[in-house]
Amino acid sequence: MKKLVLLGALALSVLSLPTFADEKPLKIGIEAAYPPFASKAPDGSIVGFDYDIGNALCEEMKVKCVWVEQEFDGLIPALKVRKIDAILSSMSITDDRKKSVDFTGKYYNTPARLVMKAGTQISDGLTELKGKNIGVQRGSIHERFAREVLAPLGAEIKPYGSQNEIYLDVAAGRLDGTVADATLLNDGFLKTDSGKGFAFVGPAFTDVKYFGDGVGIAVRKGDALKDKITTAIAAIRASGKYKQIQDKYFDFDIYGQ
Repeated sequence: MKKLVLLGALALSVLSLPTFADEKPLKIGIEAAYPPFASKAPDGSIVGFDYDIGNALCEEMKVKCVWVEQEFDGLIPALKVRKIDAILSSMSITDDRKKSVDFTGKYYNTPARLVMKAGTQISDGLTELKGKNIGVQRGSIHERFAREVLAPLGAEIKPYGSQNEIYLDVAAGRLDGTVADATLLNDGFLKTDSGKGFAFVGPAFTDVKYFGDGVGIAVRKGDALKDKITTAIAAIRASGKYKQIQDKYFDFDIYGQ
């Protein structure tokens, strides 16, 4: 009888192993300098759309989220050396990045825009940018776009560590403008006191070559997390949790087409 009890206990412990494995914390890399997607509250905590989406996904997958702050251009290197398990930091799904990481399905999709002084006339050809100093976040898709499309037109491209630094120099007149995600620019700059007197100018930028197929969550090549997180994204959209988070920050469907 004692042997049967012992064998039963062993069987239960073996069966419970996958459960304990599933409870391993998920270390998520994020740059908390990208409002309204991720920024710091006065008490030092992280807030924003990306942060809330990540917590909802962890809850759906029944794992604990551990957030690891990192500058944007250091996120993929941190993923590769296993400092983090995933990147949830408004990272666009591009062919260039797919060479280094795998992506889940998208969790939002918005165009890029150019912000300059209100009243600045910029045509679809962008020729008016010749000689203009344009700030971009280092390591972003917007930097690549600016260097390959705007620089040949004569624009001077200035890379920065964070978008917040760019806003300071645009407001101070040290930059003529910046290219970034339209929602980020609208909520993080144009709607603030610093953004008064500035506006979107020129066309919206949506070229898949530079801006990819929306924004996804990056994981290491071949990691099964890709499918688990993609399934969780679909689940929170189906349950209404995604819309609840979206409506907290935006008055439009940020998921896009």
